[in-house]
Amino acid sequence: MIPPSDRKLAVELIQEANRDGARLAHACTELNISVRTYERWVSDGGVKEDQRPHALRPEPKNKLTKEERQDLLNIVKKEEFVDLPPSQIVPKLADQSIYIASESTMYRILREEQMQQHRGRSKRPEMKLPESYLATAPNQVWTWDITWLKGPVKGLYYKLYLIMDLFSRKIVGWEVWETEDAAHAEVLIKKTIVKEKIHGAPLVLHSDNGSPMKAATFQTLLETLGIQSSYSRPRVSNDNPYSEAIFRTLKYRPEFPFNGFETAEKAREWTARFVHWHTYDHQHSGINFVTPEQRHTGEHIDVLKKRHEVYTLAKQKHPERWAGSTRNWRPHESVALNPMKEKIRIEKSGKEIN
Repeated sequence: MIPPSDRKLAVELIQEANRDGARLAHACTELNISVRTYERWVSDGGVKEDQRPHALRPEPKNKLTKEERQDLLNIVKKEEFVDLPPSQIVPKLADQSIYIASESTMYRILREEQMQQHRGRSKRPEMKLPESYLATAPNQVWTWDITWLKGPVKGLYYKLYLIMDLFSRKIVGWEVWETEDAAHAEVLIKKTIVKEKIHGAPLVLHSDNGSPMKAATFQTLLETLGIQSSYSRPRVSNDNPYSEAIFRTLKYRPEFPFNGFETAEKAREWTARFVHWHTYDHQHSGINFVTPEQRHTGEHIDVLKKRHEVYTLAKQKHPERWAGSTRNWRPHESVALNPMKEKIRIEKSGKEIN
């Protein structure tokens, strides 16, 4: 339904356009209403209000009577039913040869009476919020995951272990093995720490809830290295979005062998080429179109500064071609994993529900 104020404004705009020479049908079309609707709104000389909210409608034939509704409320207040939801009350009543209403009707009436609350002494289910981290420099937060690469025959897959830096999007470590095993993950983490020369530095390692990620030996290694482990919520796929995104990029490359790799060594060779392209050639949209290597080393600051100068000179040369300011080539100062705004949104929705 269109509010009265919006309806009045629409009529005024249509009439003004019509006085200025526009055809009535064209003026109505611009506001996505028909001529018949406009004529109905102004049929009495003024602007008629919507009469639907005031219309008298017959009560549905299947509606419970006042007596039946009260009987239902009296039953749910009984001691034997007071801690039970309608899904439990209805069958218990049926066992007593009693039927008053369906489960959905009972739920609706309890909601209307503000009686559909958490029952019993068990705790109310709590909505777990995702872990949130902010990276302001390389090697502060890593995300990692394992994806399966098709082998030469059906049912055979090679496992690609891949670690990516959140701030720069650089693939800092990867390996291809034939199995998923915590021992492989331990080897990869050690090699990557040595390669990045960050032993002992604060680091968060985020992953999903796969068995290699949560193995006791792997957890022990992370504690020994001083790495803080972080995990996605159970059965929530989008808590590790950066790893999921890079796997999609990998598998949608034009040269990706979708029919499968002949051997694990072939899979390693192809992955090495992809990692080189992604690190040194790919201008990543999420970091203002610089390469992950430029972002990782800090070179991106000079690259983006030069782009800003190019755009500034272009605007000075032809200011008539620019309606506003030049493109924003400032470097992104930070990257958030599951940012706090998601927590705030969930918390607010939780308060509204309560």
